[in-house]
Amino acid sequence: MSRLVVVSNRVTLPAKGGAAPAGGLAVALQAALQERGGIWMGWSGKSSGSREPEPLAQQQHGNITYALTDLTKTDVEEYYEGFANRVLWPICHYRLDLAEYGRKEMAGYFRVNRFLAHRLAPLLQEDDVIWVHDYHLIPLAAELRQMGFKNKIGFFLHIPWPPADVLFTMPVHEEIMRGLSHYDLVGFQTDHDLSNFGGGLVREGIGDALGDGRFTSYGRTFRGGYYGIGIETAAFADFARKAASNIMVRKARQSIEGRDLIIGVDRLDYSKGITQRIDAFEQFVKANPGYHNKVTYLQITPKSRSEVPEYEAMQRTVAEQAGRVNGAMGTVDWVPIRYINRSIGRPVLAGLYRLAKIGLVTPLRDGMNLVAKEYVAAQDPEDPGVLVLSRFAGAARELRGALLVNPYDIEGTANAIARGLSMSLEERQERWRGMMDHLLERDVMRWCDDFLKDLQA
Repeated sequence: MSRLVVVSNRVTLPAKGGAAPAGGLAVALQAALQERGGIWMGWSGKSSGSREPEPLAQQQHGNITYALTDLTKTDVEEYYEGFANRVLWPICHYRLDLAEYGRKEMAGYFRVNRFLAHRLAPLLQEDDVIWVHDYHLIPLAAELRQMGFKNKIGFFLHIPWPPADVLFTMPVHEEIMRGLSHYDLVGFQTDHDLSNFGGGLVREGIGDALGDGRFTSYGRTFRGGYYGIGIETAAFADFARKAASNIMVRKARQSIEGRDLIIGVDRLDYSKGITQRIDAFEQFVKANPGYHNKVTYLQITPKSRSEVPEYEAMQRTVAEQAGRVNGAMGTVDWVPIRYINRSIGRPVLAGLYRLAKIGLVTPLRDGMNLVAKEYVAAQDPEDPGVLVLSRFAGAARELRGALLVNPYDIEGTANAIARGLSMSLEERQERWRGMMDHLLERDVMRWCDDFLKDLQA
């Protein structure tokens, strides 16, 4: 079995004692690396300031070598904060109005990918299988190919891939497409993303679809596929069941005082549709006066990328919006919206999912959305809640038992909340069972195995 080399923007180090960290992706990648032996390389998250970064910092845990590098302040600003998060992220999430293209940031993005390739090169062996993750590292394979590496190299995109008309607004779209052509397998979350990619190649005249998931472009033949990322379903379900006895979860249950709980959990990001969701909850309460003082909406939104101005402004907007609704609709003994702007520990989060009658997952655009899957996995099989899910999340292609909504349709989302709260036990169980069976079959380990099997085929 070939050794596995994983490259990602950030590296998840094992928790103290060598235990796998929380989160399905890290669990799956560490399991694959441990089985095969290998390397996980990426940015340390630290800056070396104006100095050249020190040599790779390497740590050995079992069969896995963790290799981390710092980046200079300029590299962080241009590669990470600049091109990756102010050009690629908004364009892939269809937000052309927020893309701020600059030639300096674009150059920094390609420069850092070259730097990472040169740092990785001395660690590589001839038969290593290399798996590159996410939009930060699209040019990495091209850099390795230029250095003469002929290894199997796969790429998996964790965010959506836009249609041609959106992608082509980016001045360097052709360089990005060329970068992807240097992989042997390019993996997307959904069939729609794969279709957008293939359609863009053909429409721009820079490639052809050969059928059976094969493409030719820039003189190379490679494969594309879609692999919906999962969670560690059985383990998370067990986690949620045990979390019911957690002291914080018990306190939360008491504080609800017989009200139905609606929960939303999102990183603070403009792609998550949080402001539209608050509007929909307000509309639901206005249209259903019988639910006054009978329902609580808990929105948990940890801060995200506070170095990017759009996120700082959004944090203020969401807090003000929640405050306005509470001021207009709340009473002495009822706060309709509880808004928490920090991270919540996983045991507590699992217990809160299980308490909630409605899981409100309504991004404007999302690659997959694992919160939707965690909400389903956390439910009590005897009395499951209802998932209200945006049709623009990748998870909507899999979770057929959810109530699908258009997050831009405030009234439609409000109606879905009302329908979910009044749904019969029998229908809730039937919807939940179908989704849970799917998540058990297609968990994160299956995702990992499927991708690597296809990459080596």
